[in-house]
Amino acid sequence: MHGIKTNVLLTGTRTIASLASGVIGLIATASASAGAATLALDAAFPLNKPVLITDVRKAIGQAGTGGTLLPSLEAIYDQVSPIVIVVRVAEAEGEDQDEAVIGSAGAYSGIYALLAAEAQTGYRPRVIGAPGLDSQAVTTALASVAMKLRARVYARGIGATITEVKAYRQNFSARELSIIWPNWSNAFAGDAVARALGLRAAIDETHGWHKSLSNVPVHGVTGISENLFFDIQDETTDVASLNDSDIVTLIRSPSGGFVYWGNRTCSDEPLFAFEPAVRTSQVLQDEIAKGLVWAVDKPLTMALIKDILETINARFRSLVVQGRLIGGRAWFDPALNSAADLAAGKLVIDYDFTPAAPLEGLTLNQRITDKYYADLAAALAA
Repeated sequence: MHGIKTNVLLTGTRTIASLASGVIGLIATASASAGAATLALDAAFPLNKPVLITDVRKAIGQAGTGGTLLPSLEAIYDQVSPIVIVVRVAEAEGEDQDEAVIGSAGAYSGIYALLAAEAQTGYRPRVIGAPGLDSQAVTTALASVAMKLRARVYARGIGATITEVKAYRQNFSARELSIIWPNWSNAFAGDAVARALGLRAAIDETHGWHKSLSNVPVHGVTGISENLFFDIQDETTDVASLNDSDIVTLIRSPSGGFVYWGNRTCSDEPLFAFEPAVRTSQVLQDEIAKGLVWAVDKPLTMALIKDILETINARFRSLVVQGRLIGGRAWFDPALNSAADLAAGKLVIDYDFTPAAPLEGLTLNQRITDKYYADLAAALAA
C-alpha cells in the first residue's frame, strides 16, 4: 500500500453487565380433563422440556386444572410476573413421583432439565424449586443441581412439629438451600415454597439480589398453617428456635401483614450462613466471568492484564455505590503467575469481596433517668 492505513484497535476496560438473577426454575406436575384440554396442556408444557414463560398470567390459563403447576404459578403471580422456566414432570405416586421429579442427568429430564434450560431458552434459572413435590430425595437433588447452576433453592421443611422439622433440617449442608416451615394457610402443600420463589424474583427486581427473603410482605396469604409463638423482643420463641436451626419460618409482622422470617441457609461453612452472602458470591462469579469473555484469546500483554483488573474493579466500585457490596478488589499476584504459566497463556487474577450482611439482631439499650426534669425546670424559669 502506498499511503496510510489506520487500524482501529479495541483496548481498555469493558462494562460488566447486570445479571438476570430472578429467573425462576419451576418443577411441577399438571393434568387436564381428557380431550382437547389434555392436548393443549401437552403442547404448552411437554414432559421434561424446559419451557420459557414470559407472561405468567397467560401461562396460568394453559396450566391445566390438576397437579402442582397451576397453584404454583398462581402463587408466583401474586408476587410478581417474572421470567419462569417450567419443567413439567409426569404425575405418579410415592417413590415413583420422586423418580419422575428428579429425572435423569443423562437424559436431562426432571430436575436435570434445568441444566439444559439456558441452551434451550436463553435464560439460566437462578431461583429453583418443586413446590409440593419436594421430598427429602427431591430437595437433595435440587441442591445438587443448584450448585451447578449457582442458583437458590427453596424447599419445605418436613415434620409435624418444630422438633421434627429441626431434625429434618440436619439432613442438608448445602449453602444453596433454604428450608421453609410451616406452610401458609392454603390447601396447596407447596404454597410457602411457591410464594418464596415469586417473592425472591420480586425482591431481585425491586431491591436487588443482596436483600434476603426475610421481612418482605407476601401477597395473597391469609394465615399460617401452624401455631407459632413470636415476639420480636424475645429470644426464646418458637420462631427464634426455628431461626436458630437455620429454618426460614412465617410470621404475622408486627408492622402488619405476613412475611417470611429468617436469613439463614443450610451451609456448613459459616461464611455462607446468610442467604445474601451466597447470592452475592454466585452473582459475582457469573457477572465477572461473563463480563470477561471479551478478554479470552486476546494477546496476553500487560495492557490486557490491566484492562481485566480495571474491568473487575470498576464493577466492584459500582456495586458498592449501589449498596449491594461493602467492598471488593481484584489484583495480580506474581507468586501465582510464573513466567512459564504466562507464556503458556495462563493467567490468575485474585479478587475478594465483602457482602452486605442483613441486620439480623438489633440491640436497644434503654435507660430511665430524671435528668430531663432539669431541662423542664429551666424552661419554666425562663
